[in-house]
This record gives sequence, C-alpha cells and structure tokens, in this order.
Amino acid sequence: MFTLAPNIDLLYTEAGDDLADRVRAAAADGFDTVEMWGTVGRDVPALAAALQETGVAVSSVLSLPRTNFAWPNADLEAFYAGVASTMADARALGCPRVVVGSGAGFSAMKRPAQHARLAEILTEVLERTADSGVDIVLEPVNSRVDHPGAFLDHTEYAIEVARAVGSPRLTLLYDLYHSLTQRESVEGTLAAASGLIGYAQLADVPGRGEPGSGTVDWSEQLRLLQAAGYTGVIGLEFVPTQATSSAVAEIVRINSEL
Repeated sequence: MFTLAPNIDLLYTEAGDDLADRVRAAAADGFDTVEMWGTVGRDVPALAAALQETGVAVSSVLSLPRTNFAWPNADLEAFYAGVASTMADARALGCPRVVVGSGAGFSAMKRPAQHARLAEILTEVLERTADSGVDIVLEPVNSRVDHPGAFLDHTEYAIEVARAVGSPRLTLLYDLYHSLTQRESVEGTLAAASGLIGYAQLADVPGRGEPGSGTVDWSEQLRLLQAAGYTGVIGLEFVPTQATSSAVAEIVRINSEL
C-alpha cells in the first residue's frame, strides 16, 4: 500500500483559500501526507504551524520560476535562485524534495545537445545546494494535451538526463497521468526507469480528474508501480469533478486493497 498525498492546491478547496486550513481538512479525512505547488507568495510559517499541529507531512513542493533551459537567453541565475529559495521553504516545511521541470525545447539545437545542457544545469544546481538536505525530482510532462512544446515530454528523455547527471540527489517524478496521456507503456517505462523514480503522481485519463472519472484501470497501474519496486509517496494531482472527500474515495479504496 502506498502513501497517498492530496495536492492542496487542487484538493480540499472546500476548506477555503488558506493552505493551512486545507492541511487540516486533509488530516480530518485521514491523510498524513500532502503535496503542493510553489511556495512563492505563500504563508510558509502558518503552513508549517498547521503541519506541526496536525502531524501531516509535505511530500513535494514545486520550484519557481520555470525556465526554458535550452534557450540561449534562459535566465539561469533566476532559476538557481528560485531553486535555492524553494529549498529553504522546503526545509521550513520538513519537505524532502523539490520538483523541477524542463520548459520548452529550442528548435535550433539538436536534442542530444539539449539533454547535455540540461544535465549540466542540473549538476550545477546540485553543487550549489549540496548542503541543503533537499533533493530534486525532474518532471517530464505530456505534450499531447497539457504542455504543447514541452522539452521533456517523454519519460525516456528525462531518464537520459537523469542518468547523465548520475547523482542520487536527482531522481524522476513519474506521473502516471502524463505518461498515459503521452501513450507510453507504463510497464516498459517503469522498467527503463529502474532505480530512478523518486516520486509519483496520478490523475485519470482522459480529463485529469479523480480516479474513476476516466478509463484507467487503477488497480492494474498501482500494481505495476508496486511490482517495479516503487514504495514511495503518490501525489494525488488531479482536478476533482466532485467534493474532495468523495473524489479521493476510489483511489483510497484501491490503494487499501494492494
């Protein structure tokens, strides 16, 4: 059975705009872990207090600003500063990982060269944050529906970059929604990513709603993830079509039966 982490930017909105109140709502529903997007403009001390009050942990936060790494005019210093700032917030929240994406590709540069450039940039990030105690997860996203033009739009590309970096502090975020939307073979992709997956997320396909709103056999997908040796947290990063307590019920049931 996996630890499930509702995304409090998308779920428990019934509790209001305050993320601290959403943490309390998730705790009342029986969750001991949540995930979130960026910390920029958020009341991190209040959120940290709510986590301490409820005993809930934060499994991931998203680094901002996003950067198109391969572009010649990419503002890498802003990216490095954003990662460092997000890691400081992650430490304050007791969160062990920060999520980074790749942005868009640059058509004038061949893909292998862009992979090499991205690996160099991520290696620099790791060197600059060596004493942070926070790791990085690299996220590939689908380009078919949600992120047209995304550079790392197949998990295999992110695998190549992660292996080029070769650090235990850099792993992959494997999002079943993005993988299935991109029409990847989940079993084959998990085999190729063996030893690299540091975090997972899900949403149903099509529509990115809660499990049960689309056509995915979630019992099968979670078993594949389990068989591949993943034992970590699964973030519930979906857009609910009903109240959160009802929207999470099916995946909670399926997870409990593993």
